[in-house]
Amino acid sequence: MYSEKVMEHFNNPQNQRKMEDPDAIGKVGNALCGDVMWIYVEVGENEVGKEIIEDISWETFGCTAAIATSSMVTELAKGETLEKALEITNEKVAEELDGLPSVKMHCSNLAADGLVEAIYNYLDSSNKEIPEDLRKRHEQIEQHMEKVQEEYGDYVEMEEEMHRTG
Repeated sequence: MYSEKVMEHFNNPQNQRKMEDPDAIGKVGNALCGDVMWIYVEVGENEVGKEIIEDISWETFGCTAAIATSSMVTELAKGETLEKALEITNEKVAEELDGLPSVKMHCSNLAADGLVEAIYNYLDSSNKEIPEDLRKRHEQIEQHMEKVQEEYGDYVEMEEEMHRTG
């Protein structure tokens, strides 16, 4: 059912930890399956002064695919410029994992959306210009998260409490 790469990232996840004092956090979830992801980023500069994802980590409540995609997106984004990191899509993550079962594509592959939210939150909190494409992606994700909250509010609040208390 799952590719070897998916199982490798599930059994040996990369960058899995709650980051202390990140520059930004992206949180996403899926109402269909209950998966919730937090993507943490620390932004720095490369040798030519462009902002890069200097460090990235994640926490996920979810299935095998959710964990594997969280691990993979952090591997793809680490060290990349913010612009390049925004090119990482859920489809690209699935491709890098040698595919996901079709029933898991929409349900568990949220990690790239979490990365988008983290970058959006970083730019917003830093009072930096937010590209129109990023603003639109954020609005779509935000609308989805509102639906999650409406349909699964008690569950989301319970996960938030568990996340806060560790």
